[in-house]
Amino acid sequence: MLLAAAAPVGAQNIYKCTQGGQIAYTDHPCPHGSGELLHQADDTEVIDRYLRLGQDELAKRYADSRHLEALYQQRLDARQQAMDEKAQRDADDAYAAQQRAEEARQQSLSDQAAERDRLHAENEALRQQNADYQNQLSQPVYNAPPVYWGPPPYRDRHRDRDRDDDHDHHPPSSDEPIFHPCKQLAGGRTQC
Repeated sequence: MLLAAAAPVGAQNIYKCTQGGQIAYTDHPCPHGSGELLHQADDTEVIDRYLRLGQDELAKRYADSRHLEALYQQRLDARQQAMDEKAQRDADDAYAAQQRAEEARQQSLSDQAAERDRLHAENEALRQQNADYQNQLSQPVYNAPPVYWGPPPYRDRHRDRDRDDDHDHHPPSSDEPIFHPCKQLAGGRTQC
């Protein structure tokens, strides 16, 4: 008898009650029978509600008392299938999250390796540049003679007037490089 009284309360019946000119919607009958039943839960809803709340024993007793064993088994199977599908979705989501995390980790490792390779190549280029620079510093310095070391750019005008036969004669210039002793200074400078 207690089960029969409890079933309609758990069945989510919906009542429209009017009290003092105000309308209220409830899941239990209105006091003094002054309301109307808008929705009466069927047996499927009642069994589903018990199963959803984890009250499998109450759902079984409700179904047995109304000779709804087949409906109970159907709802129990549907609930089990829904739980299995949810578990599968959760497992798929967890696997996808794990895959994304692994891909992110692999990408991070790849980025680190690329950065390491880039820095290594840059370091090697700088070492080569430094070696070339050191090699240049160890070579003797050739200083081309300034322009004023050659014959004078002007001619002695007084002498040219006296001797006209000599005006296109210049002393022979040397094509040999002139080396001067130089010493290395700080900052890569040289002093000759």
